[in-house]
Amino acid sequence: MRRFVGGRFGLVTLVVAALAGLYGVAYVTRPAPEPHAAAQPRKVAVEAATAVCPATRGEDVSVYLPGTLSREPMKEGEPYTVTGPGGLEAGYVTRATRGAARGLAGLRCVEPAAESWLIGPGPARASVTLHLVNADKAPAFADVEVYAAEGPVSGEKGLGLEIAPGEHREIDLRTLADSADIMAVGVTTFTGRVAVSARAVLETGGVDWLPLATPPATEVVVPAVPGGGGKRELLVAAPGEDDATVNVKAVTEGAAYAMRGRESVEVPAGSVVPIDVTTGIGGESAALVLTSTAPIVAGVVITGTGQQPDVAFTAGTPSLDLGSAVAANGPGSRLVLTAPEAEGKVRVQVMPESGEAPEPVEVAVPAGRTRNVPLEGTGSYAVVVTPVSGRVYGGRVTEQRLKSGLLITAQPLAPARLWTVLHPLTDTPRAVLP
Repeated sequence: MRRFVGGRFGLVTLVVAALAGLYGVAYVTRPAPEPHAAAQPRKVAVEAATAVCPATRGEDVSVYLPGTLSREPMKEGEPYTVTGPGGLEAGYVTRATRGAARGLAGLRCVEPAAESWLIGPGPARASVTLHLVNADKAPAFADVEVYAAEGPVSGEKGLGLEIAPGEHREIDLRTLADSADIMAVGVTTFTGRVAVSARAVLETGGVDWLPLATPPATEVVVPAVPGGGGKRELLVAAPGEDDATVNVKAVTEGAAYAMRGRESVEVPAGSVVPIDVTTGIGGESAALVLTSTAPIVAGVVITGTGQQPDVAFTAGTPSLDLGSAVAANGPGSRLVLTAPEAEGKVRVQVMPESGEAPEPVEVAVPAGRTRNVPLEGTGSYAVVVTPVSGRVYGGRVTEQRLKSGLLITAQPLAPARLWTVLHPLTDTPRAVLP
């Protein structure tokens, strides 16, 4: 009996040892697991879009939907709001040949957002009116902060503003920062969304709308700086808590280079610094590429020529990876396109208000160069820019020459509302921890 028991346990031991050996061999020789691919951002189609713009007396707004362009009247004093499918664009250009607001002024109707940035002349140089529109059905609460050469200047006067559903609030920025010669304005909504626009009329003459600038970032490209005479002034703001050391490179029609004496610029935390780049770009159309040690906001003030010079503004904007469109164009319009690194190509389509659209044109932009592309549209027309290859930045510039001086307006090519990028979600306890 003992022999039977001992033999039985010995057999069990042998079986266990054999299984252990087999599992060991299987473990050693098993194939390596496939690495888990990290989630990547996804480009998805926009199903519906909203655009909002302040109304201007006697003007119509151009509304572009993929394949069509129309003009709609605006009610005096009331903001114009349009909702439609993805690809919606809207805007208008005003023209005045006399008076304090003489000049061309172009506006892209903007979508409501949680954060908006503007940069340009301050209330000490211009009459600047900030327009805040709440197009949603719930109240919005926003902070308006103004930064100047001497640092933050608006204090608590612009904090905690309540904007009722459908309300259109106009703020004269002299009430927040009357002594600012140059400025950056950040509008942050902590409840709801607000559409932000600003119109500047310079005391020395000229008028235009300030385009929205890319939020603070360490790499900023300011496109659509037109060639020709007149002053070109780069404004750089560091709205955070860290000083910024900014390297500036010009990409012109003929070359790409760091401008002599402007290779590196120090911007103290919370302040705005002006940089005269007129001689740096030598009268050529250009884009300015800024690389910074701290997040910055940047734009350019463009002053025209003549006895009564007009003014225009451009600002940092993303590349044309998602495409772009400008709804309101007219005589004297052109695209200013830049490929800061490798060669880029885009497809340009003009969409007239009536009649058949011409065939789209493919435009190549050489590496490290800026190219002017005249637009052949007549009357009122939209222009659609679609990426083909490479990374291209750009803007639409409109110029009209009068005996009294050049009329000019500029509009950087903002991402079209056809596509958006969804970033992957990550599980983290920070979502619920204080």
